[in-house]
Amino acid sequence: MNDGANSDRGHGVIRLRVREISQLFNSLDPDPFIERDLDDDAARYIESWAREIGKHQPLRLVVHIADPKGHTDQQALIEASVRNYYGQMVELARNEFRELMRRGRLSLLIGLMVLAVSMAGAHLVGAALADRTWGDLAREGIMIGGWVAMWRPLEIFLYDWWPLRRKRLDFERLRDMRVEVILPPAQG
Repeated sequence: MNDGANSDRGHGVIRLRVREISQLFNSLDPDPFIERDLDDDAARYIESWAREIGKHQPLRLVVHIADPKGHTDQQALIEASVRNYYGQMVELARNEFRELMRRGRLSLLIGLMVLAVSMAGAHLVGAALADRTWGDLAREGIMIGGWVAMWRPLEIFLYDWWPLRRKRLDFERLRDMRVEVILPPAQG
């Protein structure tokens, strides 16, 4: 199962060759074909080639089936299955993003509370210690601890959300790609 990618008529083309249609689907998934998950290897293959093609170039998946026994409308079946699978991946990526933002808001709330308590504590400790050197050291240590509590929310809101956004956009692109099925010539 492979073939690669190239460019054709403005589309980034992902070519996939399989012996039979069942190779595209997860064999452990009991759902009918349209609702079945793509095989992990097939999905990884499609996704890796999609990453190789420019992010702004539309995609086209061309599936060559060597032995098309069984299913009559392979084009509609594969197209619906690919759209359904990547539609589910879009929703999973959206949910993952929402969960990250929820965790970020909770982390920010906790971080701000720890920072406020640290600032108040640093002021009290600094004032309570008569020795200026030890008071400054204790105050600065407590303040640093308060700012460290802000590290995780800042990491989430500054950096962690980018990969999830990119993943969702990639899945949307895969969901919306054109699918073409090529069967061998009919034996007469």
